[in-house]
Amino acid sequence: MRIFLIGQAPFGEAVLKRLLEQGEAVVGVSAPAPKEGAKPDPLWAGAHAKGLPLFGTRDLKRHEVFDRYAALEADLCVMAYVTDILPERVLFQPRLQSIQYHPSLLPLHRGASAMNWAIWQGRAKTGLTIFWPDKGIDTGPILLQKECAIAPDDTLGSLYFNKLFPMGVEAIAEAVKLVRTGKAPRTPQDHARATYEPIAKEEHAQVRWDLPASMVYTIIRGANPQPGAWTTYKGAKLKLFDCKLLSSESVEKPGRVLSLTADGILVSSWGGALLLQRLQPSGGPKQSAAEYVAASGLAVGDCLGG
Repeated sequence: MRIFLIGQAPFGEAVLKRLLEQGEAVVGVSAPAPKEGAKPDPLWAGAHAKGLPLFGTRDLKRHEVFDRYAALEADLCVMAYVTDILPERVLFQPRLQSIQYHPSLLPLHRGASAMNWAIWQGRAKTGLTIFWPDKGIDTGPILLQKECAIAPDDTLGSLYFNKLFPMGVEAIAEAVKLVRTGKAPRTPQDHARATYEPIAKEEHAQVRWDLPASMVYTIIRGANPQPGAWTTYKGAKLKLFDCKLLSSESVEKPGRVLSLTADGILVSSWGGALLLQRLQPSGGPKQSAAEYVAASGLAVGDCLGG
């Protein structure tokens, strides 16, 4: 079975490696095209090293590039974390059409920020879906699904890199084998249960210190590392990344700095406190709490977000 792979980043590279290890015939690869002076996308670099025909993902929309793609006569297109919306003819050109990875248990959390919203909405579990894309956004029939727990301290980063990334690579390999052996199901989604959320942006990740501390913690976790939760200090935006949720009986104003220690910056919130450990001031790099305190002059009694 001739496979054309579309993807990006380390995930796409890992999928390519896994498919080749499984003995699949990958006849071409599409990834974000290199930009002058920039490091190439890992999937692009990996495919180039193996001498595979390469296509810029956005270039597939051009007629002459699509003709080159069609000439490969792929049996199946495998979409490994594709964020571009591609023309339908790209999806339906292969003999067996296309399968796609999505990091949620469809029909829940359709859209490009499925993992952020699963954390923000307080779900105890999520998972991944390999599905057959159709004309809608994440609406096609399901081939297979895998579940995983969302731990109380999971961030967007840990959920993806420790769970949905490795699970996804293996799930794609399993799905390809099912297609190749003629055993791949096409189970319609229950559209009545569907949810769709927008792309996670900074506007969704503003911290309000008068919320319950557990909610503040969830906002920060679900935006770490992207798009980054934020507050303000002396009128300047301050992004918040690594942190811990702590119990506190303080009756201080929400957002007030309670203490500065080697472990981080302890900030009051409703019914608890947050220990901020990694931050990023506006225009600056990510840094430890100690580095930020030294550079900013933050002191006990100061207020964030006010």
